[in-house]
Amino acid sequence: MGALSLSQVTKAFGKTEVIKGVDLTVNDGEFCVFVGPSGCGKSTLLRMIAGLEDVSGGDVMLDGVRINDLAPAKRELAMVFQTYALYPHLTVRENMGLALKQAGEPKAKIDASIARAAGMLALDPYLDRRPAELSGGQRQRVAIGRAIVRTPKLFLFDEPLSNLDAALRVATRIEIARLHRELGATMIYVTHDQVEAMTLADKIVVLRAGRVEQVGAPMELYNNPANTFVAGFIGSPQMNFLKSAAVGQQGETTGIRPEHLTIARDAGQIAGQVSHVEKLGGETLVYVRAEPHGLLTVRLFGEHDFAVDEAVWLTPDATRAFHFDANGARLR
Repeated sequence: MGALSLSQVTKAFGKTEVIKGVDLTVNDGEFCVFVGPSGCGKSTLLRMIAGLEDVSGGDVMLDGVRINDLAPAKRELAMVFQTYALYPHLTVRENMGLALKQAGEPKAKIDASIARAAGMLALDPYLDRRPAELSGGQRQRVAIGRAIVRTPKLFLFDEPLSNLDAALRVATRIEIARLHRELGATMIYVTHDQVEAMTLADKIVVLRAGRVEQVGAPMELYNNPANTFVAGFIGSPQMNFLKSAAVGQQGETTGIRPEHLTIARDAGQIAGQVSHVEKLGGETLVYVRAEPHGLLTVRLFGEHDFAVDEAVWLTPDATRAFHFDANGARLR
């Protein structure tokens, strides 16, 4: 079991409140991702759950037990850090089994736990190497393996892929998703990368300035954002925001995703000029300067030729538009 609940959780450093009354439930076996811009409080919230930061107010409950005052080692959870945090003088085998050894577990159990985790993470050939002899991706897998051998109720990941190159990030992300399916464990994962959030999560928690803006499944947040912040943060390329009055729509702001904005050379609803073109092979991104809306992004699938400074027309798909009031709240 590994059900977590937060009730009116706050954190203050002196007079500065950085976590502002967070309520959240993470169900047993769920993969929950905390996402938001730098400084939104996602890593602080994770560290409060881990016991690495004190809770200023509210309750942190794990399987119905209040754990606010428990030491990190007593919370039955394991954390995977961005920096791996491996002991350089120990082998992979020794790093993975250290926590169990310190807990006084018998050698046979330690060896079996290491073998199971190493098999899941394809680390068998590296068990007798030291961290300096491993690549960044292998070190991160060792850090994950060290967490697995402890069989915790809850896994915590603090931006574990940020030190890896692009190809390794994708490969390791797939590994983490596979591990979640195999282990059936509860996992909470912190990232600033909304692509990671969309591809890994059962549930996404979008944070801004210490508050929860919206909680939901990835496509729920993509298709039904509660406000302009969530609408602009979830989705890559991000949503376009238009002046509603200029396109004959209700509300103060109209949001339209790049794939729901068509582009033509002869006619359309919004006149503009091509500012930049990104040809990515499978898709083409066309950036268009269109006043009074500013720079808008059009996402086209396949290869397309548009020239910088070319005059074009844009037309939003009105059936896929989002409408927001002056405070940024979604109009239903």
